Amino acid sequence: MKGSLNKLKTNATGASSHVVNKSGAVTGIGMDRKITRVNNPFKKLLVISAGILILGFVWYQLAIITGVKSLTINQDKIVISAITKGVFEDFIPVRGRVIPAKTLYLDAIEGGRVERILVEDGASLNAGDLIVELSNASLQLSVLGNEARVAEQLNNMRTIELNLEQNRLQHKRNLIDINYQIKMLTRKLTREQNLVDRGAMVQSQFDDTKDTLQWNKNRLLITLESQQSDNKMQQEQLQFLKETSKRLESNLDISRQNLANMNVKAPVNGKLSGFNVEIGQSIGRGERLGQIDSPNDYKLTADIDEFYLSRIDIGQLAKFHDYKLEISKIYPQVQNGQFRVDFIFIGEQPHEIRRGQTVQTKLTLGNDKNSTLIPNGAFYQDTGGHWVFVVVPDNNRAIKRKVSLGRRNNKYLEVLAGLQVGERVITSAYSSYQDFEELNFSQ
Repeated sequence: MKGSLNKLKTNATGASSHVVNKSGAVTGIGMDRKITRVNNPFKKLLVISAGILILGFVWYQLAIITGVKSLTINQDKIVISAITKGVFEDFIPVRGRVIPAKTLYLDAIEGGRVERILVEDGASLNAGDLIVELSNASLQLSVLGNEARVAEQLNNMRTIELNLEQNRLQHKRNLIDINYQIKMLTRKLTREQNLVDRGAMVQSQFDDTKDTLQWNKNRLLITLESQQSDNKMQQEQLQFLKETSKRLESNLDISRQNLANMNVKAPVNGKLSGFNVEIGQSIGRGERLGQIDSPNDYKLTADIDEFYLSRIDIGQLAKFHDYKLEISKIYPQVQNGQFRVDFIFIGEQPHEIRRGQTVQTKLTLGNDKNSTLIPNGAFYQDTGGHWVFVVVPDNNRAIKRKVSLGRRNNKYLEVLAGLQVGERVITSAYSSYQDFEELNFSQ
């Protein structure tokens, strides 16, 4: 009994896993118990993440050691082009819009009410054809008032001119009278001199005649001086009056012309467009009524990228099918990275073009030349033509290389240095891997 108690005590403290049965025998049931193993998915994920981090750290260390930043890309998502030899055509495609070569705008010189419409929009007109009639009662009254005022001013000036002429004639009469008095007194003084010498006349009477003669001579000098001064002033005043009369008559002509302009006429031959008025409509002063375009005479206007601003000049040639054009005007404003130019046709114009139509032209920038060529692509916008990714001979990677590129058209760029014929380069966009030195290809 004492021994059994010792065995149970030992089992309770964990020193033994044996079990004592009722008969007192020891069994091994406690040692054969099955232990269930638990699966943990987070542990697997943790192991995989740790492996990726270790690989990334190793790659980073290798990149630091080698000094090359590389990136693995899908080769199917890039464009690879070959360097070739050929003729470089120095031109750019320009899309222009057809507009009339000459346009004359019809503006209302004076405002008024539309009384009558003679033509419709789109009509072909000859110079002098009446387009629309306007009425303006205020302008008519104003013109009548101007005519009355001008007539009054002209009448006043005619009166002044008449007074000046009468004054001139009065001076002439005075001179004639004074000269006559001098002549008579001179003759009388000669006779009296003889009488005084014979003692038949007193000296005082002779002296009176002599003084009267001298007085008339002095009057003659003053009258002559006054006549010269008056003549000078009269000439200046007459010239001023004539100029004033011309201005008044010119103002009157302008008033009458404004009244005549109430009947709007075609100033030149052409096609009426933009004309949209109705009878009874009120038109303000300076308001645009429409425009007249030169018939069957067109030019092109186009927007060109500011990159070519330094290479564009007046007189440069362009081509539309078999028709030649030249640049006639360059607008100085640059908007949204583009500037505008006008082209005119040299010689014959195409008959099939119409106003508002857009056509494709080739603008020549320079002479053709045999050059090393690289296909034009999106890479140029990302690198500015200073570097490219060149595919190595094993075709599994591309390495950044500095290059020098020259002229550009819509198909090719001219290679100046850095690339050889037969080499292959990536010509698609570089925006995703500009900071890398090497690109590794994955299928």
